[in-house]
Parts: sequence; structure tokens; C-alpha cells
Amino acid sequence: MTLTSLDRTAEFKRRIETREARIGIVGMGYVGLPLALLFSEERFVITGFDVDPRKVETLNLGGSYIVRIPAAEIEQARKSGFSATADYARIADMDVVIICVPTPLSEYHEPDLSYVTGTVRSIAPHLREGQLIVLESTTYPGTTEEAVVPLLEKGNPSGLCVARDTVSHGFYVAFSPEREDPGNDSIARRDIPKVVGGCGPAAAELASAVYGSIFSRIVPVSSPEAAEMTKLLENIYRCVNIALVNELKQLCMRMGIDIFEVIEAAKTKPFGFQAFYPGPGLGGHCIPIDPFYLSWKAKQFDFHTRFIELAGEVNIAMPYFVVENIIEALSQRRKSLSGSRVLILGLAYKRDIDDLRESPSLTIIELLQKRGAIVEYNDPFIPSAGQGRKYALNMTSTPLDRVPEFDCVVIATDHSQYNYRDIVSKAQLVVDTRNATRGIEAVDIVRC
Repeated sequence: MTLTSLDRTAEFKRRIETREARIGIVGMGYVGLPLALLFSEERFVITGFDVDPRKVETLNLGGSYIVRIPAAEIEQARKSGFSATADYARIADMDVVIICVPTPLSEYHEPDLSYVTGTVRSIAPHLREGQLIVLESTTYPGTTEEAVVPLLEKGNPSGLCVARDTVSHGFYVAFSPEREDPGNDSIARRDIPKVVGGCGPAAAELASAVYGSIFSRIVPVSSPEAAEMTKLLENIYRCVNIALVNELKQLCMRMGIDIFEVIEAAKTKPFGFQAFYPGPGLGGHCIPIDPFYLSWKAKQFDFHTRFIELAGEVNIAMPYFVVENIIEALSQRRKSLSGSRVLILGLAYKRDIDDLRESPSLTIIELLQKRGAIVEYNDPFIPSAGQGRKYALNMTSTPLDRVPEFDCVVIATDHSQYNYRDIVSKAQLVVDTRNATRGIEAVDIVRC
């Protein structure tokens, strides 16, 4: 007997409730792997897809390559049926396919959707009727409908189309933005509300059922475009406010005012103010990138997001500001940057993680090297850094007992493992971009 679409929807939801549904997650990185483990904890059999054979091998051996995810969690998931593969033919066995791949910027600060489109092209030949495809990668409004759906419809040999209601045949498509905050242990991942926008009510209903099995709250919106814009708003909000305090920091330095003291005083106001903190620039996969994704898309509507673009420019300029302060600090000690030995403390983009994506430390190192400095780094979470998408470091972490050898030590990431008082006591000069040395009085500290 042939199932109607309503019957298929009911059967799909039943398989979710009974944990019979097979879920595939494409991209075993900082977003995809934690999501896979969360589903595994809820007794789903999960298949992780990744084109990197080293990740696939590590996961299948029960190992981890992300600091905040212990190998024990991977091993526990394996006991529950989790496995990793690079074989996209296994997509045909999945009821749900969730795409968690990077969406970086090109060298011209335009959206680079090559990871998304490449993944979709790999999935399309293995699509079958009734499957749910969900994109989680941060992107501009319209990506799901304009890029993902056409490639899926064109690329599957059965001629399947997106099912936009309960009477249509085909596959279902939705967008649900990731809301990862690496290093933040103050809220359980399952307690972060999950925004879902479907290509039609049936897709939204099924995606809500899938995510509702692991998240405490689902926030449905009217369309994938609304969900895509929600993610951009969240991150651009942070970008704009961080740009504000980064600009105010530069003004306060000229005025002889401690911006961190000002922020601490301002945040005592019980309404109308949220504290953001300055630093050497923005890192991570979303906040530095999202303003440019939106501004690029806005131009298609003859609209220029001047305010948002300016915030992005302010934040991009911060590593240059740091380097100028390093030059000035060395100059006051009758040293030239060229030939000086500089140690960067912290390669990751934020405290206590091992994530290099868009880290301002990478830009600072590049700028210092171009000006003739001899640069090394220390990071307790990153023992070595070789060739990346936007860097070619080929360095290993320098032991902290070599601090006295350097003309300047730059605190770029304020890892909690660092003993800042000890570092200051041994360093010839410290340039602190994170206010990590607050409360330590020494003539050889420059805070910027």
C-alpha cells in the first residue's frame, strides 16, 4: 500500500519519537561534532560525514581532536552506534541530513559558499523521497531557497522536488542556525533555544520534531530566510557593540581613561546596558564574517548597510592598532620592531578553546613578520599550527620558560591557564590587549 504524504509525515515523527530515525551530520567540526554527540545522548544512531580522512579515522578510533570534547564522549557515542565516514553514498540510508560546513569569506570579503554547494552536490545524487535536509551553516538570507534547493532538485537522478506541504511528494528542506559558543559552560547546549525555518509548513513541522527531541525549546519562524536573518542579527548585534567599545578604547587611551573601569561601572546599571569588552580584534566563524554576508546580500536590493559595514571595518582594524602599539612600546625602549623577538600569548580567538578560525592573533603575527619581527607563539590548547586556509605558520608552541628571551610578550588571548603575574615578572615588556594584567603594577606593561 502506498503511503500518503500525511502518512509519511506521521511515520517520520514516529521514527523520531522511537529513536529509529537515522541521522547524518555533514561536517564533523566545532558545530557538527557536538551536535552529533547531543543526538547520540538521546539514543539516536548517528553517522558523521566528513571529507577529512584524519577526522574520520580519529572518530572511529574513539579519539577527539577538539579540546573541549573529551575522547570519552566520543567512545560513549560509538557504543551507541555513532560512526564516521567519507562515503556520501550512505546519505541514502539517512532519514535526516544536517549540513554543518564552513561558510567563510573570500579574499574580497564576499560570501564563499563553496563548502555548502560542494556538500549539497555530494548529497543530491543519494536523495530519496521523504528525507529531511537541514542547513545549519551561517549564511545570508536566501541561501537555502536560492542555492541549496535548486542544487538538490537538479542533482538527484529521481527528479524529486522539495515537498512544501503535506500533500506533495519529494524531500523536505529547512534552515536552523547553529548557536554554538565554544568555551561557554554556563548553559547546557540542549537549553539553547533552537530556531527553525522550513521550506513550507511540513518541513518546519518535521525539523521542529527532530530538534525538539534534543533541545528544550524550539522557536519556529515563517521561512528559512527569517531563520537565516535571525542568525545574522544575533552576531551583528555583538559585532556592532564590540566595535563600539573597541573605538571607545582607542579614545580612552588618548584621554588617559581606563575603558575597562568605565565598562565595569556602566554595567552596574540594572537596565538598558549590556557589557561588551574590547580586544585585539574579532575571531570565530560567525561574528567577524556575518556583517559582510549581510552587506553583500543587501546590495542586491540596492541597500547599503553603512552602519554595519563600519562596525566590521573598526574590528578588522584592531590588529593593526595592536601592532602600532607594539612598535611604539619598543621604540620607547630604543628598539626597532625589525629584528625584535616577539612572543604572542594565545593563538585561539577566545579564552580556553583550541579554535583558530579568523583569530586576530593570526593577523597580528602576519603583520609583525612583514615588518621584520621574529615571532613565536605560546598556546596551551594549540601545541602546533601548520598550514591553514588563511595562514601558513608552521610553528610549535614555545615553552613559557623562554619568556625572558623575548623583547616583547603580547597577550592576545587571555587563557585562564596563564599565570600573568609570573609572566610579567619575567618579561622584558608586556603588551596586554585583553586587560589580563589588571591589578598588576609594573613599568613594563603596556595595555592597549
